[in-house]
Amino acid sequence: MRPFKQVDVFTAVPYCGNPLAVVLDGDGLSSDEMQQFANWTNLSETTFVVPPTEPAADYKVRIFTTDVELPFAGHPTIGTCHAWLEAGGHPKNPGMVVQECGVGLVTLRQDTQLAFAAPPLMRSGPVDTADLADTCAVLGISPVDVVAAAWADNGPGWIAVELADADAVLALEPDMSARPDYKIGVVGAYPPGGPAAIEVRALFKMGSGPGAEDPVTGSLNAALAQWLLGSGRLSSPYVASQGTVLGRAGKVSVEQSDGEVWIGGDAVTCVDGNVDL
Repeated sequence: MRPFKQVDVFTAVPYCGNPLAVVLDGDGLSSDEMQQFANWTNLSETTFVVPPTEPAADYKVRIFTTDVELPFAGHPTIGTCHAWLEAGGHPKNPGMVVQECGVGLVTLRQDTQLAFAAPPLMRSGPVDTADLADTCAVLGISPVDVVAAAWADNGPGWIAVELADADAVLALEPDMSARPDYKIGVVGAYPPGGPAAIEVRALFKMGSGPGAEDPVTGSLNAALAQWLLGSGRLSSPYVASQGTVLGRAGKVSVEQSDGEVWIGGDAVTCVDGNVDL
């Protein structure tokens, strides 16, 4: 039996964020065994904590979707760190946790929330006419409805689209089958005094799989933050809302300091026990 937690990430209220399965002792499991269990949990991601190979790391995490392993993802990073700390993990440096994963070492800081330093964008800049047309076909809108669009790719391949306001984002009725492959992040601002600075939606489809909407997405919010802050569209700090149309109430905190963009959020444990693996 191996210690196991299922945590809800980017929320302090159980069942209102993005769930994550965490196997706290994955040592000795093969990649195939990890993948099979991740497929069985049927969550967007399942993680396995294993001994680190880098001396500076506090632990190593392997991150799996239902069918592939990922080098990095945001909500699994915060959720795994929350589970590791709650299970008695002690970082080498108080107040700072260093996670080893496929992209290397990721630093998380412990404050009122856990927050990770956003990885650098691998691709940025304008979206060409053809890519924008494909994106708008999925969103069910015309290119004239787009305020701005850019590549905001920190690994998954996100195209970021800004609409007129948060209401326009919430009103989208996407056609998930319009294109065979896409990763789209949509953002629109709330008026002053609103529930957050912006509303975010994350839509994705890969190959033959069905299109889906992610409840709350750390990697997308990290990429959007670098685009929005870098272009002067928003100032730091701010809070992003995500998952509203799915009945969730995700909140992602964004702060720019010390030359880094930090992506933070709450996490709460919903299931705590053991799993037979």
